[in-house]
Amino acid sequence: MVRMTESIKTELKNWFADAKRTVVAGIGNPIRTDDYVGLRIVEDLKEKLPARVLLLEAETVPESYLSDIEDFQPSHVLLIDAAFLGLNPGDACLLDAEKIDVSSAVTTHLLPLRVFCEYVKQATGAKIGLLLIEPKSMEFGEGLTAQVKASADRLVKLLLDLLS
Repeated sequence: MVRMTESIKTELKNWFADAKRTVVAGIGNPIRTDDYVGLRIVEDLKEKLPARVLLLEAETVPESYLSDIEDFQPSHVLLIDAAFLGLNPGDACLLDAEKIDVSSAVTTHLLPLRVFCEYVKQATGAKIGLLLIEPKSMEFGEGLTAQVKASADRLVKLLLDLLS
């Protein structure tokens, strides 16, 4: 059974505590099973949040949205993505963008996330966070595995509570 730990709830609540304007960007590939999780969460949040939250379906090219992010002038930018972290499938963690390895060889993104985050930080001064979810599968295919889908559903509810 997938659980939403109290620690991730607390971490996200604290992270959003002083948010004025927030960008939430889903990152991933919709045809690589659990790599779709970030996009799925953003899709489920659409039309349910106030105007001070900008939702972006960035897929594998978040750099294509740099001008949208800059124009929005966010205080916080949360990137949601699947990542192999050595956790159980569906487990989530919140990381500071500065803790992401620049030389990570395994990525579905054209521009390494850390480089993207550094640019956004310099351009906007925003607090940058990565909500990473452990995938079960990154094989080609559509739809999330059961564990990751359950986690995505719980994260959507949590983000709705925190950002509404």
